[in-house]
Amino acid sequence: MRTHKVRLAAIAATALLGAGLVSTGVALRAAASVSPPEGTFFATKSEEESSTIQTQSDGDLWASCWADDGNLYAANGDGKGFSLGGVSSDVSVSKLIGGPTNITGSTVSQGDAVGQVWTAGGNYTRKPTGMVCVNGTMYLAVQDLNKSFNDAPAATIAKSTDHGATWTWDHSAPMFSNHVFTTMFFADFGQNNANAPDGYVYVYGLDYNWRTSFDHTVPDPVDLYLARVPNTSIQDRSTWQFYTGMSGSAATWSSDINAKQAVLHDDRRIYTTMLGAGVNNLTVLAQGGVLYDKPLNRYIYSSWTEYTHEFYESPTPYGPWSHFKTKDFGGYPWTQTKNGGYATTIPSKFLSADGLTMYLQSNVCPCGGGGTSVYNFALRKLTLTTAPTAPATNGMSNTTNLAQVPGTVPIERVAHFGNNTFYNDGNYGNSEDDWNNEVKGTDASWWGYTWPRQYTMNQLMYTTGSMFPDGGWFASGLRVQIRHLNTWSDVTGSWSTPGYPFSSAGGNNASYIFTFDPVAGDGIRIVGTPGGTSTFTSVGELTVHYAGNYSVGGAILTEYNNVGGSTGFLGAAITDETSTPNSPWGSGRYNHFQKDGSIYWTAATGAHEVHGAIHDKWATLGWEQAMGFPTTDETGTPDGIGRYNAFQTGSIYWTPSTGAHDVRGVIRDKWASLGYERSVLGYPISDELNDPVGKRSNFQNGYIIFNASTGVATAYYNNGTPV
Repeated sequence: MRTHKVRLAAIAATALLGAGLVSTGVALRAAASVSPPEGTFFATKSEEESSTIQTQSDGDLWASCWADDGNLYAANGDGKGFSLGGVSSDVSVSKLIGGPTNITGSTVSQGDAVGQVWTAGGNYTRKPTGMVCVNGTMYLAVQDLNKSFNDAPAATIAKSTDHGATWTWDHSAPMFSNHVFTTMFFADFGQNNANAPDGYVYVYGLDYNWRTSFDHTVPDPVDLYLARVPNTSIQDRSTWQFYTGMSGSAATWSSDINAKQAVLHDDRRIYTTMLGAGVNNLTVLAQGGVLYDKPLNRYIYSSWTEYTHEFYESPTPYGPWSHFKTKDFGGYPWTQTKNGGYATTIPSKFLSADGLTMYLQSNVCPCGGGGTSVYNFALRKLTLTTAPTAPATNGMSNTTNLAQVPGTVPIERVAHFGNNTFYNDGNYGNSEDDWNNEVKGTDASWWGYTWPRQYTMNQLMYTTGSMFPDGGWFASGLRVQIRHLNTWSDVTGSWSTPGYPFSSAGGNNASYIFTFDPVAGDGIRIVGTPGGTSTFTSVGELTVHYAGNYSVGGAILTEYNNVGGSTGFLGAAITDETSTPNSPWGSGRYNHFQKDGSIYWTAATGAHEVHGAIHDKWATLGWEQAMGFPTTDETGTPDGIGRYNAFQTGSIYWTPSTGAHDVRGVIRDKWASLGYERSVLGYPISDELNDPVGKRSNFQNGYIIFNASTGVATAYYNNGTPV
């Protein structure tokens, strides 16, 4: 297909808190991973590329609860909270008024008034991990966290009956110790815990650490645990019960913490091997939050890694949990307009009435290597839709681009620059890529869309972005997949026009039309293995159609019928007859066809077909812009071995052993004078190349050099002897 817009338009955290920023050197060997199933409850999931709402505050973590007085209260680590003229502390509590776009606040308590450090030795500091408001009282979970941020040995819960001004707790011993259940966060059941299903407060916990332990001091958290406690005795450890599994459809509980069982187990390892410096081999469970989404009757757990946000959902507090989204922000550097973040929570106060729009709070520390700072109470919009149940009803249309219908959500492995709206904006000259500082493997790159309803589709046009020395192309396995009932599967009957070359020869802003058997789904993507030393791909535009019959007329129709029409080797038309842009040889008309071929016409040359490997080579060279229009159909050579098309200023020859290569201008004339492929030189084995004196083409048994200063082309044997 075309690289130029006119023709296309005719076709429908940082190493959190500054710790562990250096690479471990060699990725750890990961055991076979066990992860929860992919969720089917949500259809589209859209998270903003950065924290778009930031407040006048200082600190991170920001565990929060929605209190009976209508305000949100939040506890931050290391900072001044919302009183920027005050002092900094390792833990502060603030009162937040308004929201989500007009938040103001003030710090109400700090430091020793909120909690204590339990672990001796001076290597630990206080960090807030969870907060709940119930019965007009506030409870705050505070842990001991190593100053290296790599283990959390103890935690307790403080209580405030005056909206955070003063706090009480048992000063004799922590409620949890020995690295067990020491990262706690509470299920958020709305204002004053009003939406709780019973008289319990539900508390989630991680063992060992609040996230992956970068220095491997303790095991990385791969299990999320759950406890419940009567809402009248939260600080009484003897009243706590821990989830121990299921008995039929009922959850079982025990007061013995050693009997606890995980409600969610996910031991996936991501970013196992990095291209450059950076922490790697990360597990995906970390200190976050669990929101009860009452309108949807769903629980949403927001987690994170150094480079991603991870989302899970469940119909109950204890499961079964499904993973429904990874938002990959890529390796560093980040920017103010594209960044991930840590300590992810979704405050219930900002949940929409339909339960489908919410705001995620997360932070980026300026002390790390992310290249940006979101070290305040900061929000970004997260928008969901539920899975569709109605069948597809759209009819055929050559002009309706399904990538631009309302509700379309772009999806990709990662948008390097955060520009995931580029590939359905109608601008075919844009470029976004999925470089992420990771060595990616098989089927690790994709670009596509999901919808909140089903559509029938049979055509996808992929326009590349920019090619770079270290990547930008698919190396193998490029194909189209459709999502149906939240399962991705390959389409059937797929053809690409032109055929994708699986190298940088794919070109800058070059287009490839994939046609396939009509199929209904609520998502579509191209997927494959990224290429180059930096393993990434690029995209300029991605259009989707349920295409009908295209118009073929005049001399192009005559030629089409002469080569078999829709039942011949070209297959069905996949574009209307379309004008080419102007070229050094004027302009013409063309149609593209399903089975990797085209027919081009001008008044001077007539109508001729080009297909297969020769067609693909011509496409990568720039279509008629490079060698003019075809002057022959694809034709067999006299020896029966090869095939060729002649063009106005060159030819492309193909054999099974040499592939397709162009021969142009004076070099073609010299080769012709020797007898083409029947000469001693044989078939071309390279495209026309630059040479110190001009141009050069290599052949099986020699080469021809064109001297630009003399205008003469000379043929040589491989040993350098002139022919």
